[in-house]
Amino acid sequence: MGKVPKKRSLADKVRKTKTSTEIKNNPFEVKINRKKFDILGRKSKHDVGLPGVSRSKAINKRKETLLKEYKQKNKSNKLIDRRFGEYDTKMAPEDKILQRFAMERQRVHDKKDVYNLNEEEELTHYGQSLAEMEKFNDLVNSDDESEEKGLLSAELTASHFGGGGGLLKKKTSGDQQEEEGNQRAKSRQELIEELIQKSKQEKRERQVQKEEAQELTEKLDQEWKSIQALMVKKTPKGESADKPEEKPKLEEYDMRVRELGFEMKAQPSEKMKTPEELAREAKEKLQKLEADRLRRMMGDEVGDSAQSQVHMSADDLNDGFILDKEDKKTLSYQDGKWNIGEESGDDKDEDEEGGESDEEEESEAEEDDGDEEEEEGEEEDDEEQDEEEEEQEGGSEEEEEEDGHSDLDSEQESEDGERKQEDEETSAKPSTSLSKEELKAQQEAAKAELPYTFTAPESYSDLKDLLHGHTPDNQRIIVARTQKCNHPSLAAGNKLKLQKLFGFLSEYIGELATRSPPELATIDRLIPEMYTLCQMFPEAACKAMQTILGDAGHSMEEVLEVKGHVAFPTLDMLIYLKVTALLFPTSDFRHPVATPALLYISQALTKCPVRSLQDVTSGLVLCCLAVEYVSFSKRFMPELINFLAGTLHLAVQDKTSLGYTVVPPFRPSGKCSDLLVLSDSESCKSWSKKSLPLSATHHMDLRNDLDRDHHRLMCLSTCLDLVKRCCLLYKDLISFTCIFQPIRTLLSKHLSSQTLPELLQELHSEILETISSAPVTHARLVLDKKKPIPLKLLTPKIVEVLDYGKKRGSTREEREKERLKHKYKKEFKGALREIRKDSRFLAREKLSEVMNRDAERKRKVKELFGSLATQEGEWKALKRRKRK
Repeated sequence: MGKVPKKRSLADKVRKTKTSTEIKNNPFEVKINRKKFDILGRKSKHDVGLPGVSRSKAINKRKETLLKEYKQKNKSNKLIDRRFGEYDTKMAPEDKILQRFAMERQRVHDKKDVYNLNEEEELTHYGQSLAEMEKFNDLVNSDDESEEKGLLSAELTASHFGGGGGLLKKKTSGDQQEEEGNQRAKSRQELIEELIQKSKQEKRERQVQKEEAQELTEKLDQEWKSIQALMVKKTPKGESADKPEEKPKLEEYDMRVRELGFEMKAQPSEKMKTPEELAREAKEKLQKLEADRLRRMMGDEVGDSAQSQVHMSADDLNDGFILDKEDKKTLSYQDGKWNIGEESGDDKDEDEEGGESDEEEESEAEEDDGDEEEEEGEEEDDEEQDEEEEEQEGGSEEEEEEDGHSDLDSEQESEDGERKQEDEETSAKPSTSLSKEELKAQQEAAKAELPYTFTAPESYSDLKDLLHGHTPDNQRIIVARTQKCNHPSLAAGNKLKLQKLFGFLSEYIGELATRSPPELATIDRLIPEMYTLCQMFPEAACKAMQTILGDAGHSMEEVLEVKGHVAFPTLDMLIYLKVTALLFPTSDFRHPVATPALLYISQALTKCPVRSLQDVTSGLVLCCLAVEYVSFSKRFMPELINFLAGTLHLAVQDKTSLGYTVVPPFRPSGKCSDLLVLSDSESCKSWSKKSLPLSATHHMDLRNDLDRDHHRLMCLSTCLDLVKRCCLLYKDLISFTCIFQPIRTLLSKHLSSQTLPELLQELHSEILETISSAPVTHARLVLDKKKPIPLKLLTPKIVEVLDYGKKRGSTREEREKERLKHKYKKEFKGALREIRKDSRFLAREKLSEVMNRDAERKRKVKELFGSLATQEGEWKALKRRKRK
C-alpha cells in the first residue's frame, strides 16, 4: 500500500501560483496597516498584511476542526478498524496479511476442536472396545437360518437368564481350551434344567442360613434371661414404703400452658352492620311498635298476638328430645385452687340478674331509637316496658318449644335465668282476659301515646301542624323518628325530604325565638336533631344557613342606607348565629358559613348604636358569640375589643378628662353615655352574680331602680369576664400591650374597684395584673439618625495629565490592572470576531448542503421525467402501430 497523498490546501495553491514577491507587488493582495505615530527604535511586524493568504488558512483550519465537529454532531457511533497491524507503521503490508491469515486459521481450528475427542485413547465398555462392538461381528442368526433348529447358544442363554454378564466378560485361555474339548453344544432343555437346579440350590442355601440365624437368636435369648437377674438391683419393701415417691416439679412454663387450657375460649361476635342495615332495622322496629300501639288503641290484647304457637304435624312422634344430657361443668383456676363448688352460687346470682337484663336491653333500645322515654311520663314507660317484656316472653317460649335443652353450654346460664324469671312473671299474671274498663283505659293510653312512624313534612305548615301541641321532649322524639322512618337508604326520594326538613326546622327555630315568651327549651331540644341532619347533608345545611345570613346582611345594609343607623339583631338572629357555631367549624381560615356569620357580628358591633340597656345586653351577647367564634383560631377581632372598652366606658361617672379614645358606636359624653352608671351605690350589697339571660334581648321587665342597678351590674360582670377571656386569648400577640392600653387606663384611673362588688373587684384586679405582666417584646418605631448629605459643589476637579493620557503618580498595581483590562477587552473582541466567522462558515456549509440536496433532487426528478417521457413515447408509438 502506498502512502496517502497529502491534501493540498488553498494557501499552498496560492503559494505555488504566485510567489511572495508577486503577492507583495500586487496591490489587490496587499493591505498596508498605517500607524498614527512613528516611534523611533520600534520594529513593527504587521505593517503589511496578506488578507487572502490568512483567509485561506483560516478556512482550511475550520474545515479540519469545526466542519468535522459539525458533521459528527448527533452521531454516537464510530467505525474503528481493529485489524491486526492496521495502525502499526513499522510492519510491511505483506507481513500484516500473513499474520492475519495465520490468526484466522487458528481461530477456526479452535472452534472445530471444541468437541473433538483424543484419537489415541480407546473407549471401552466392560472391558470391550466400542469400536469392535460397533462392527456387529457376533450376530446370531435366526432359527430358520441355523442348521440346528430349536437350539440356543450358551452365550445367548446366559445373556437372557444370567443378566448379560457372559457377553461382556472376556474369554480366558482356560475357557477357550474347555470349549475346544467340549465341542458338542448343550441343548436348550439341558440349559433350562441347569438353571432350575441352580435356583433350587440357592433357595435351599438361603433356608439353611435363616434356620441357623433363628437358632442362634433363641440361644442368645435363653442366655440373656439367665444373666438378667444379676443386672437388676431390687430394693427391700420396707425401704420403699418409708420413702415417699418424689414427683417431679412442674416448670413455670408447663403450669402456664395448663392454665391456658382451662381459660374461656373466645367466641365470634356479630358482624358489623352498615348504616343502611341499621336504618332499616330502626324503621322496622318503629313500624312494629306503631302496629302494637294501634292494636292496643283498637282494644286488642297484644300479649295473645305476641305469643306464637309451634305447629305440630299429625305424624309427629314427639321424639324431638335429647336423652343424654351433658352435665359437664366448666373448670376455673383461682389462687392455686379449683373453683368447682362456687358454681351454684354463681347460678343464683345469674338468676337474680336475669330480670335486670331485660330492663337494660329496653334502655339500650330506647337510646338507639333516640327516644327519651323517661321524660314522657310514668304511664307510657310502664306500657312500653310491658310490651317489650311480652315480646321477649313470646320469643323465649318459642325457643323453649324448639329446644328444651338450651342449658347444655355453660355460657348460656344467664339466659336460662332470664327465662326462668320471665316464666315466673307470666305465671303470676292472671290468665283471664281484660275487663271492659281496663280495655278502655288501655285504648286511651294508646291514643295519648306518640306514634312511632311519621311521614316527612312537605311544607313548613305541615311541620308546624306535626309539632303543634307537643312538649319539647316529644317534639324532639317526633323529629328523630321522622328521620329514621325516612332514611335516605330506604327510598330514593327520602334524601330530598330530609334536606327540606333541615330548612323547615331552621325556620321553625326562628319562629320559636320570636314568640313571647320565647320557647328556648324547645330550641335546645331541636338543635341535636339539626346537627344530625347537618352531618348527613352538609351542602344543604350550608345553603340554608347562607340564605338566612345573606338575607339578614342585606336587610342591615338597606336600613343603614335609609336611616344611617340600625338596631341590634333580634333574638332569632342571635340564635341563628349560635346554631352556626354549633353546626359548623369556626376555626377555619375561610368557611362558607362561619366567615359570613363572623362578618355579620363585626358589622353589628360597629354600626348598631347603643341607646338602652337592652342594646347593651344584645351587644354583650354578640361579644360572647364573637369570643366563641375566635376561641380556637385566636383570630384578632378589633370590633370586639372596641365594644368591650365602650361598654366599660358606660360605667364611668366622671367623663371630663379621659386618657383614652372612645370609638363609635359609643360617644364620649351625651345622653346614652351613662347607661351602666349605678343610681344607688347601696345596690351592690344586695346583688348576686348571675348569668346574663338570653331572653333579656327580647324583653326586659325592670320595675324599679334596684332591678335596673342589678341588671347594670350583671352587664358589667359579663363585660369584665369577656375582657379577661380576651386577655388570655390574645396574650401571645406582640401588640398585646398596645391593644389593651385603653382598657388598662380606663380600669386603673376612671373605673375604681371600690365602687364595685367583691366579685367584680377580683375580676378588676386580675385583668390589670394580666395586662401589666405581659412582657414588652418590641420597641417603638424611631427614624434612624443619619448624617446629613451635603449639597453638591460645582467646583471642577483639576487633574494634571501628562505623557499623552498617562496619569502621574499611579502605582505599579494600578498599571498592571489597567494592562489586564486592556488585554481582556482585546481578547474578548477577538473571540467575538472568531465566533462570528465560525457562524458564517457554518451557514455557508449548511447552504451548500441544501443546494447540493436540491440539485441532486432536481437531477433525479429530471431522470424520472425523462424515463416517463420515454415510456410514454414508446407506448404511443405502439398504439399508433396497432391502429395501422
